[in-house]
Amino acid sequence: MGTNQAGTGGNVSGTAAEATTRYQRTFPGRADQVRQVRHELARHLAGCPAAADAVLIASELATNAAVHSASQGQFFTVRCQADPGHVRIEVEDLGGPWQPRLPGDRPHGLDIIGALAGSGHWGIDGDQAGRTAWARLTW
Repeated sequence: MGTNQAGTGGNVSGTAAEATTRYQRTFPGRADQVRQVRHELARHLAGCPAAADAVLIASELATNAAVHSASQGQFFTVRCQADPGHVRIEVEDLGGPWQPRLPGDRPHGLDIIGALAGSGHWGIDGDQAGRTAWARLTW
């Protein structure tokens, strides 16, 4: 259901670490698909210094899309672009109502993403009609 594209060779190892690689795939909007997102991104980013953090971020974003957006029961799309020195992860969903965290509530997945990516290196673009959550990691 969708495409799986990986630029030069499908992972970021050896000489591929010096070239841009891209990954994109559309997944069914179910929580059980998050495991597949982790597996495919880990394989795509093999050899990338930020692979573990990128996979964790993708997992959190995919979970939000599959569980907390209008993509639930529909679909969401994961994209990853790795360039020399940085990687960008995106998850696009079908939007839906936004429910901000209550003051004093426990940390959530977006807090993890903020801690890993750092201020100004992650965000959410869009509205109820569709959102893209993204993060950029550098090394």
